[in-house]
Amino acid sequence: MINIINGKLIAEKIKDKIVKEIFELGDNKRPNLAIILVGDRDDSKLYVSLKEKEAKKVGIDAHIYKCEANTPEPEIFAMIDHLNKDNLIDAILVQLPLPKSYDTDKIILAINPQKDVDRFHPDNLEKLLRTCDHGKVMPPVFKVVLEILKEIKFDIKGKNVCVLANSDIFGKSLVKVLSCLGAKARSVKSDEKKLSEKTKEADVLITAVGKAQFIKKDMIKKDAVIIDIGISREEGKIYGDVDFDDVGEKAGFITPVPGGVGPITIAMLFENTLELYKSRGV
Repeated sequence: MINIINGKLIAEKIKDKIVKEIFELGDNKRPNLAIILVGDRDDSKLYVSLKEKEAKKVGIDAHIYKCEANTPEPEIFAMIDHLNKDNLIDAILVQLPLPKSYDTDKIILAINPQKDVDRFHPDNLEKLLRTCDHGKVMPPVFKVVLEILKEIKFDIKGKNVCVLANSDIFGKSLVKVLSCLGAKARSVKSDEKKLSEKTKEADVLITAVGKAQFIKKDMIKKDAVIIDIGISREEGKIYGDVDFDDVGEKAGFITPVPGGVGPITIAMLFENTLELYKSRGV
């Protein structure tokens, strides 16, 4: 019998803990998160609006910096430099994707690693890949994977885990985190030959390729845990990488899209913001 993982419920539990911890800080102390939004993509504007709304609920002050899509890149760097030096700001997030005219890697590199809430600054990734001491702050989506496995009481030690991702940075970094916990993890890409043979070996399949309904039942192992991070929009409808109806009863656990990974990712963003606030000791 398939078990649907309720991301909204998991996210609420995480946010409840954050609310309690912020309340216990006393003296009206609040973590501060800066979000930079460049351009006018409808989905990006929606995500930023949602993060701002949810941040307020947990006691985090979100500061939104909106820039036109034609804003000169040096102005973006100047804004980031200002936020890096601003003692009020604990965490900085650049909403991705950026318009194609911008160098995303350079912009992420400009963020102070100690305020990088997404943890994709090269210095933070280097530490992630070099050691198994990941601390309390790692990329929110990685924390989501670990939280889901914890929630369903799934011990990945010795288990086969397949991370399906076309981004080497994402795939290899997540594989490192999972390997540190004893999993037999590997990263594969969606265009690999004999892909189904590799995904069918997985006790846990984590997919993040952004291809609507790409994963079918003949690509998964019976009773596998399926964590669907991918998201696509077609004709105004949202889809995950997994063909939810086709996978049907074959999966053991599965995250729906929407309502699965998304809400937990936002909660983990806030958890990181709180941890960065605490680490600054202000």
